[in-house]
Amino acid sequence: MNSKLEDNNTTISYFKEEIERFVKERRWTKFHNPKNLIQAIGIEVSELSEIFLFKDLSLDTIHNDKDLLENISDEIADVFIYLVSLLNSLNVDLTSAFIRKMIKNKGKYTLEEFYDGSYRKL
Repeated sequence: MNSKLEDNNTTISYFKEEIERFVKERRWTKFHNPKNLIQAIGIEVSELSEIFLFKDLSLDTIHNDKDLLENISDEIADVFIYLVSLLNSLNVDLTSAFIRKMIKNKGKYTLEEFYDGSYRKL
């Protein structure tokens, strides 16, 4: 893989293609159905959550501990990989889904009601 790829120069299709190729080369497609992928996402989110269990880790603590940040980053990447695999499995266009959902969110969480930083209606 190209080590010069970064968020600001990489497309969603790159991730979808890389993950699809990885899965196909290992003949894992038969395991990559929505149920299995959703369960895998849940497991990876649990592994990410476990890093923080019973700890009050500040951003400074995380950023100053290279091993901790790498461990967190690895678990985030695992969640992302399975999420992209789910997109591939369902043939979902993430950009279209994102735009559609943001329109719904803007209607549900209007600036008039949520301008003050609150997360829920009182």
